[in-house]
Amino acid sequence: MSSTELPSVPPTSVLPKAIAVRVAEGERLRSVGLPGVTLTVRSRPPTREGLEPALYVHGLGGSSQNWSALMALLDGVVASEALDLPGFGDSPPPDDGNYSITAHARAVIRYLDAVGRGPVHLFGNSLGGAVSTRVAAVRPDLVRTLTLVSPALPELRVQRTAVPTGLVGLPGVAALFTRFTREWTAEQRVRGVTALCYGDPRRVSPDAFRHAVEELERRLQLPYFWDALTRSTRGLLSAYTLGGQHGLWRQAERVLAPTLLVYGGRDQLVGFRMAQRAARTFRDSRLLTLPDAGHVAMMEYPETVATAFRELLADTATKTSGG
Repeated sequence: MSSTELPSVPPTSVLPKAIAVRVAEGERLRSVGLPGVTLTVRSRPPTREGLEPALYVHGLGGSSQNWSALMALLDGVVASEALDLPGFGDSPPPDDGNYSITAHARAVIRYLDAVGRGPVHLFGNSLGGAVSTRVAAVRPDLVRTLTLVSPALPELRVQRTAVPTGLVGLPGVAALFTRFTREWTAEQRVRGVTALCYGDPRRVSPDAFRHAVEELERRLQLPYFWDALTRSTRGLLSAYTLGGQHGLWRQAERVLAPTLLVYGGRDQLVGFRMAQRAARTFRDSRLLTLPDAGHVAMMEYPETVATAFRELLADTATKTSGG
């Protein structure tokens, strides 16, 4: 190729990534274009006809891969799809650069409206729990049941262990942190995240750890990685300051869907003490507390979470039938 042809080469931000996104056995990935956003959706083909749809929304810094273990356990129970929020996983940034809770919720709603899968069994973890709460409050027609794993709802007294994560949202801190950690390997970063998010990091298998390292190596190559993380953190913190009808706790009160709440006793990011407040706030709720779990119970104790969800389905079916 001559030098005169070089300008036709796409910029690096749109070139194919060097490391492919991991797709577990039985999963499929597809890209869905919507107004203002393009979402990558991970799914498991239904094992039989007539299964009700489920949609899973990951937490801050996570991706649809966070739900793979739980999705596999719910084969034959629901037809599972997990999306990558804009700027995370394999989804590109939103066109308008808006990473607020409202914008993330709007992306979820646009997807459900576009594909016509609702009402769904909606799952959310951490940031995804806040997003899912907002979706369930403003569009009850789209949500059949709601399962929240350590939802990031406002706390008056934030745990000390969660403060560094919140600081990422402050102006300049992400750039400073990037410079400070430039020499850190992906393995070191994953070990730090694992220690923060798991009640017992030893529960992470060698294969799962290797996959996490590969995924982080891929995402660190993305030019928007830190921007998406910083702006989403800022968006979450901003949502904490909203009052009135837009406040997350006020919206939690409006949720009509039967709700399963899952909290970990060793969660370093969402206070375990918030479990009882959440159980009082969501009007039709069940509470599952896991004393040894951390922030990602669906990854650490997927079998237990799957069993609790099946019980939620059974209870809901009984109420619906009038039994």
